[in-house]
Amino acid sequence: MNKNRIRISDETLNCYGTWIKTDGVDLAQYQKNPVLLWMHWRGVIIGYIKDIRVENGEITGEPFFDEVREESKLAKQQWEKGSLRMGSPNFEIIETSDDEALLKQGQRRPTITKCKLVEYSMVDIGGNDNNIRLTHTGNELKLADGEDCPVLPLLKESIINPNNKSKMNQELQAIALMLGLSADATLTDVQKQVRTLLEHKNANEKLRAEVKTLQDQLDAIQLSGITSMVDEAVKAGKFTADKKDHFVELGKKVGAESLKLTLDAMSVSMKPSTILNKPSAGGTPKQYQKLSEVPEAELKLMREEDKEQYKRLYKAEYGFECNI
Repeated sequence: MNKNRIRISDETLNCYGTWIKTDGVDLAQYQKNPVLLWMHWRGVIIGYIKDIRVENGEITGEPFFDEVREESKLAKQQWEKGSLRMGSPNFEIIETSDDEALLKQGQRRPTITKCKLVEYSMVDIGGNDNNIRLTHTGNELKLADGEDCPVLPLLKESIINPNNKSKMNQELQAIALMLGLSADATLTDVQKQVRTLLEHKNANEKLRAEVKTLQDQLDAIQLSGITSMVDEAVKAGKFTADKKDHFVELGKKVGAESLKLTLDAMSVSMKPSTILNKPSAGGTPKQYQKLSEVPEAELKLMREEDKEQYKRLYKAEYGFECNI
């Protein structure tokens, strides 16, 4: 570039973490009044920019110092001597884009695709090699590193690092498939499905609690019925009270109906004394007077189960007590 010319704008990444598309810069208004200011101070005009050209992706011009003000005279001398070499454009942002195809290495904010050159200033120290000043609706944008700005917000991590985005998409796809959704489901679809499953889960837990309560009530009713049947069986003499727990547990395992069939099939357990004193065919109970009158089949049973009767008949038979 000719040493008398100065770069107004190019497409390199600037200190704001963005860059300006050269073909999107509107120069029409500025070319009508190509004012050259000092340090962006309104009213401190030190000349103008002439011979503005747009070529090779950059905008250049030749500063002309009118030497009307002291600032202009000093600026011209320093420009000619090479001690003043920095200029700074003031762009009014019109349109931006976060299209990944426009991203440059290290870019943190959307690309400025359309803007208007408002003024150009000579400056002592710029923010970077391509110092610029950005405004929106007439207000200067303060774009501190890491801070967001509604007009020129920080780019999302998924845009800055497409590899991370790809990984996130793969993870989202895997989650979607696990949830029974299609592989192209969106994050909104996944979130909706998760909420639906949580609602079903809560409803199922409530239903399980209600079912458990009803089951406990049913078990209590069933146990009461089983216990009652077992008690009746004990009273009927089908088995002794010490076997009650056994039959209650049996009822809990096989159910009340099966237990009833089992108990109904059981005959009443008869005491030995009942067997020994069973009425004869004539209908009157047997009354033995001596031991020799007792049938052999009943004698052993009497000795073991009805000792008092055995002793009485023994004494009647032999005339003395029997020690058993």
